[in-house]
This record gives sequence, C-alpha cells and structure tokens, in this order.
Amino acid sequence: MDKIFSRISTAAGALAAGAFTVNSCIYNVDGGERAVLFDTLRGGILPDVRDEGTHFIIPVIQRPIIIDVRTKPREIPSVTGTKDLQMVNIKLRVLWRPVIEKLPQLYRELGTDFDERVLPSIGNEVLKAVVAQYNAEELLSKRAEVSSRIKQELIKRGAHFHLTLDDVAITHLTFGREFMKAIEQKQVAYQEAERQQYVVLKAEQERIASVTRAEGEAEAATIITKAMEKTGNAIVEVRRIDAAKEIASKLASGRNITYLPGGSSGGVGGGSPGLLLSIDK
Repeated sequence: MDKIFSRISTAAGALAAGAFTVNSCIYNVDGGERAVLFDTLRGGILPDVRDEGTHFIIPVIQRPIIIDVRTKPREIPSVTGTKDLQMVNIKLRVLWRPVIEKLPQLYRELGTDFDERVLPSIGNEVLKAVVAQYNAEELLSKRAEVSSRIKQELIKRGAHFHLTLDDVAITHLTFGREFMKAIEQKQVAYQEAERQQYVVLKAEQERIASVTRAEGEAEAATIITKAMEKTGNAIVEVRRIDAAKEIASKLASGRNITYLPGGSSGGVGGGSPGLLLSIDK
C-alpha cells in the first residue's frame, strides 16, 4: 500500500513539474500586441518581433516583453508665444502608434513608456516653432494651415523615434484676457463702421431718389405746360372731369353719404347747389 501511495505522489510530482515546465516554456501574445525577447545568452534584446499567438521560450534564459501596438490618443498642452508676442494656450490631440518593425530598437532605447518620453517633448518643440511664425490673428484665420504644418512637422519628428502619427488636430486655442478684449473692441468698431457705411449709402440713395422724383415732376410740368399752350384749357377740363369721376366713385361707395338736390328760386341759374351730407347711424 505504501508503494502505491509513493508511486502516486511521484507521478503527481512529475506531472506538476512537467506542467510548470511547459507553462514556463510558452507565452501568449494577445490581439493588438507584439512581443520582443530578452535573451541573456545572446546579449539582450533579439531583433525579431513576435506576432499574436502562442510562442515558445527557453525558461530563465529568455524573457518576453509584451508591447501594445494599437493606436492610442494623447493630448499635448503647451503655452507659447506668437510672432507679435501674444501668449497662446494651445492643445493638440495626437493619434499615435509604434512602428512594429522597430519595436526591439524602440524598447532598447526608450523602454515601454516611450510615448511619455517622446510625445510631450517633440509636441512642445513643434508647437513653439510653428506658432512663432504666425500672428495671433493669423492663428484664428489660418487655423487649418497652422494645424497642417504642425501635423507635417510632428510626423517628421515622430519618425526619428519610430512612432507613426495617424492624426494631429488642434482641439483648444485661447489667448490672454487683454488680447481677447482687444479683439472684442475691434469687432465692435468694425460693426459700427459697417453701420455708418450703411447710413451713408441709405442717405445717398434717398438723395438720388429725391433728385429723380424732382426731375420727373419738372418734366411732367413741362409736358402739361406745352399741352396747355396747344389746347388751351381743354386739358384742365379733362383733369377736372377725371377728378370729379374719382370723387363720385368714392362717394358712391360710402354708406353714410346722402345727396340733397338744390332748390330753384324762379330764375335761370338762380337755383342753389345740392348738398352732400354724412349721416351717422
């Protein structure tokens, strides 16, 4: 019986040792990650990059370093000066990822926190260099151009450190209180100038309209004078008839207008004219 227990314990120990050995000889690389190997016999980091999946290593001699290679965002703040010596608070959003083929060199030179070591320094350097080439107003009016230049410079600088920058964008841009107050005053002055210009144009148009109206009235008077010279008082009588027709039409449409014919006193032309009365109901 003792021999049986001894054999069972020996088998269990061998199985545990085997399982430990197998577990020590393999490692997994998850999705979005890569691995580099540190080999004590071959002098440090090996030049090969291990892809996703399960891989074998030599226990004690080799050690895997897992590195995340997925695209990650990072915000880079900076306070810098413009060409006209205005202070500007600017923030960049950078989408970055390491160059997979350069992971052994990247880890050897910078370690696993290479983004903390590289991105803030090159981001501030590029921001200060590009922003210093523009005035404060140009940063607002040429924001797309400034963002494009910052992106180009950051991509160049990131390539030196084996980092790929997929996107660079300005997310925050503010100036000092004094400059913002000056901008507001300038905008108010511009609006006031636009209003005054509108007033001047309106007055000019009214003057032109008055002159045109006066010229039209003078021309009409000239035409009437010439017509009267040719026809005598006939045109005046025609105008009087037209006016009488218009008055009669208005009176006929009124509800409270009553006409009282005039009476005769026995002689020709001696009768009194009729009366128009407005009767309130």
